[in-house]
Amino acid sequence: MSRDDEEVNSEQSDKHRDTQETLAVLDRLDLDTEKPSDEEVARKFGFEEDYFKGTLSWWQHIKPKLWSLFDEPYSSTAAKVIGILSVFFICVSIISFCLKTHPDMKVPVIKLKRVRTPSNGTDLVPEKVDTDAHVVFFYIECICNAWFTFEIIIRFIASPSKFEFIRSSVNIIDYIATASFYIDLLLRKFASHLENADIMEFFSIIRIMRLFKLTRHSSGLKILIQTFRASAKELTLLVFFLVLGIVIFASLVYYAERIQTNPKNDFKSIPLGLWWALVTMTTVGYGDMVPKTYIGMFVGALCALAGVLTIALPVPVIVSNFAMYYSHTQARAKLPKKRRRVLPVEPTRGPRIPGQTPQGPPSNPGGNAAVAAQNRRMNAIKTNHPKDNVIGGPPNPKLGKPKGI
Repeated sequence: MSRDDEEVNSEQSDKHRDTQETLAVLDRLDLDTEKPSDEEVARKFGFEEDYFKGTLSWWQHIKPKLWSLFDEPYSSTAAKVIGILSVFFICVSIISFCLKTHPDMKVPVIKLKRVRTPSNGTDLVPEKVDTDAHVVFFYIECICNAWFTFEIIIRFIASPSKFEFIRSSVNIIDYIATASFYIDLLLRKFASHLENADIMEFFSIIRIMRLFKLTRHSSGLKILIQTFRASAKELTLLVFFLVLGIVIFASLVYYAERIQTNPKNDFKSIPLGLWWALVTMTTVGYGDMVPKTYIGMFVGALCALAGVLTIALPVPVIVSNFAMYYSHTQARAKLPKKRRRVLPVEPTRGPRIPGQTPQGPPSNPGGNAAVAAQNRRMNAIKTNHPKDNVIGGPPNPKLGKPKGI
């Protein structure tokens, strides 16, 4: 085999290995919308032996159905209804959380204040102390969080692995968001007189993170999140160069604005210049701070150009990663489920040196014998292929002269 053939085979092997790794990642994302077989369900929940023996209990029959009902929206019509209901409560909860902060959606908190009348008496006068969200939003949150609590309990009881369920990032967000509601409820009931009791409202912002639960209902969101994971190195490099540019240009513009006479200087310190450099490099440009000297304007122009180049360089890598995962997902969805099995990735083999015995994996007598027998059968099939026995064709040295000639 020539060196060019070895390079071609090495490139094909690398591409094959990359494809295998990509398909393995897609398998872990659980993008299948088809119903698994009973054997696959038994293997997933860890009672495969009972399944083959035919001794499944009633709970082993019910548990996979409960899990599919609440965690696999595409498994059945009832699961789709539960999925739509879950998405509905998520959207209602987030909309309610946002609307209750609007001034028109608040009601005044009235307290009676005792004042002295002109006749040296006392009277109770209503006084506006504060504003609070309408009571309707409280009942909406109670209904939504009751559903979220019920959903978490059912999914935890029916989960195949309790440890994997607890450590899942989406489930952790769900725990904290639901717990924040009950903690806020207890504080309002028993600690409303404390001055810092309202600080728990800040932690309720975690409820917005429930939007990540929608990844269970959208394969596109799963691919997008996996794209950011695969592009972590490029994103880290982007942040590093962005921070480097922000520090450099903030220092430059601070000293550039002090060289000439500038009574309206906005850059009183380098930390204030950091905000300007960040806004400029990300091409946002609020206009709250602008350089007013010619040297400062020149530094600002360089800062904008550097920001465009810094942000634009890693973008093609991220886009190519997303396109790769998306194209593999589309191709994988068109294959029958039995052909989606990912083979183990073979280790790379170096070039063979004449006179050197090739080094393989550790010896396994039983496995090597089975592989050798399979190779002999494949060689026999290739040798006796019908295209090699065409009458009038060139003689095959392994078969001899074709019959009939």
